[in-house]
Amino acid sequence: MSIVAKRLYLVLFAITLIILTGSSGYYLLFEGKYSLIDCVYMTVISLTTVGYGEVIEITGNIPAQIFTMILITFGAGVILYGISNLTAVFIEGELSGLLRAKQMVKRIRRISGHFIVCGGGETGLPVMHELMQNQERVVLIENDPEKIDRCCRLLGDLLFIRGDAMEDQNLISGGLERAAGLFICLPSDKDALYVTITARMWNPRIRIISRVMEEPLGSKLINAGANRVVSPSAIGALRMASEMIRPAAVDFLDRMLRSSQGHLRINELTISSSSNMAGTPILDSGLKERFELLLLAFRKPGETIEFNPQPKDTLEPGMTLIVMGDVEKCARARKIF
Repeated sequence: MSIVAKRLYLVLFAITLIILTGSSGYYLLFEGKYSLIDCVYMTVISLTTVGYGEVIEITGNIPAQIFTMILITFGAGVILYGISNLTAVFIEGELSGLLRAKQMVKRIRRISGHFIVCGGGETGLPVMHELMQNQERVVLIENDPEKIDRCCRLLGDLLFIRGDAMEDQNLISGGLERAAGLFICLPSDKDALYVTITARMWNPRIRIISRVMEEPLGSKLINAGANRVVSPSAIGALRMASEMIRPAAVDFLDRMLRSSQGHLRINELTISSSSNMAGTPILDSGLKERFELLLLAFRKPGETIEFNPQPKDTLEPGMTLIVMGDVEKCARARKIF
C-alpha cells in the first residue's frame, strides 16, 4: 500500500471512529431515549459546528454537556487533521502521483514478453539502455524516486513501478508472470537471492540474470534459480587484461556499441519449428543479401557452438544463429526465422 493510500485510510478511520464514539456516547447517556440516527446527527452537527440547534436536549444535562465539550474539542482536532492531510495530498501532488502509478500499471498489463530490471542504479541504467537500443520493452522496479527520474530523463518513455523489488506485489505489477526475462541489479546479494527465489516461484519459465558482488554467492544464486550471474569486478578485470593484450579487438567492440552509423550489434536468431526457413541451406536463407547480417556461428539444441558456418550447412528447427548487423534488420529477420 502506498504512503498516500495509508494517509487517506488513516484520515477516514479517525473521522469514522470519532463519529462512532460520539454517537455511542449520546445513545448511552440518554439510555436509548433518542434513536441512533439522532445521536449520529447530533455528533456530526457538533463536530462541524454548523449551529442547527440541539436535536438532543443537552442543556441542563451536565454529563451530556461535559461529553459534548470533550467531543467537540477532540473531534474538531481530528477534522482539522483530516482536512490538512487531504489538502497536502492535493497540493503536494501526491494524489496525481498515485493516479499516474495506476495508469502505469494499466500500461504494463497490456504488454508481455518484456524484460524487468530490478534496480535503476549504475548497473540497471546501462542494462535498460542496451535493451531499449535493441527495441525491447522494459519495466523498471525501483524504490528511489531520484533514480527513477534520472532513468526517465535519460531513456525517455520508460515503464516503471515505484517500490521495493523485494515485495511480491511490485514484481507482479511489473508483469513478472508474462515477462521474458528478469535482470536483478540490486546492491545486496541477499536481496538478489530473495528476488531470484520469488521470481522463479511465480514464473518457472522466466530467464533470470543477476548481478553478484561476492563470487562465493554466485553458486547460491544459480541454485536458487538464476540462469546466469555476472560479477562486475570479474568483468572489469577481464576488460583491463583485454585492453592490454588485445586493444584492437576491444576497440572494435567499443566502436560497434557506440557507432553513430546505426545500431550495430551481435545478436541471435532462433529457427522456430514453424519457420519456412527450416531445412534451407544458409546460402539460400537471405541472411546476407536480404537482411545484411553476418553469420558468425550457430548452435544446435543440446550441442556446443560451431564457429565459421559453411554456406551449405542447413538451418534446423531450434538452431540458434549468432549474427552481427543492424538492430532493426535483425528484428525483421527474427520475425521471419
